[in-house]
Amino acid sequence: MTEDVTFKIFRGEPDEDGDKCGEMVNYTVEMDEGMVVLDVIHRIQAEHAPDLSCRWNCKAGKCGSCSAEVNGKSRLMCMTRMEDVMEETPDGEPVLVKPMQAFPLVKDLVTDNSWAYEMNKKMVPINGPEKLDWEFNQNEANRIQEFRGCVECMLCVNSCHVLREHQKFDEFAGPRFFVRLAGLEMHPLDTENRIPEIKEDFGIGYCNITRCCTDVCPAGINITDNAIIPLKERVVTEYYDPIAMIGRKLGLR
Repeated sequence: MTEDVTFKIFRGEPDEDGDKCGEMVNYTVEMDEGMVVLDVIHRIQAEHAPDLSCRWNCKAGKCGSCSAEVNGKSRLMCMTRMEDVMEETPDGEPVLVKPMQAFPLVKDLVTDNSWAYEMNKKMVPINGPEKLDWEFNQNEANRIQEFRGCVECMLCVNSCHVLREHQKFDEFAGPRFFVRLAGLEMHPLDTENRIPEIKEDFGIGYCNITRCCTDVCPAGINITDNAIIPLKERVVTEYYDPIAMIGRKLGLR
C-alpha cells in the first residue's frame, strides 16, 4: 500500500556573514510501506531535487551522519520510521525537515560539525599501565561500555540549550564529550586527573540537567544520569566537599 507524503525541507546556503539563508520548499512523493525519513529524502533527490544536499553513509544508525531535525526533534533520518512520523504530523500538514540548528550551515540539510573534531583533540587519552594485557573487573568494564556505543551523531549537542541557544562552544564540551570524558574518568586503570579541566575548561557547571541530550540519543546512552551527573559529583567532591577537603589536607586521600 502506498500513499503520497509532503515534505517541507529547508533549502539554502549561508550568506556572506555565515548566517543561514534559505527557504522551506515543499516536495510531494509517493511513500512505500516500511520507509524511513532518509528513504523519502533519497526519493526526493531522485525525482524532484537532485541538488538537495544531505549527508549519510551507513543507513543503519551506526555512522551518525544523517542527523537532522524532523518535525522539530533531533533525529537520525535513517532510524526515523515514516509511520511514526505520520502519526505525529497533524492531518494535512507537511513533514518538516531542517538541518541541525546548533551548527553552522553548509548547504540544505548539511551542517559544519568541525567543532567536534577540534573538541576531541582536547581530550587527554587514557593514561594507563604500559603493559597491554589490562585486566579489571567485568562490572567495571560494563560501566564504561555504554559510552562506547556513541555514534557521534551530535544530536545531543544540537538539543543542548547551552550550545544551541547560547553558543558556548568555546567554554562548554557538550554532552557528547562529557560521555567521552566519563568513559575516560571511569576507566579502572586510568590515572589521569581530568577534574580541573572538566570544571574549568569544559564548563560542566553550565549543564543544568534538563535531560534533553538523553532524550534524543539514538544509541540509548543515559547521558545525563550515567555520564554528566557522575562527573558533576566528582567536581563537587574535589572542590566543594568539606570532608573531602579536610581528608586531603590530612593526607587521607
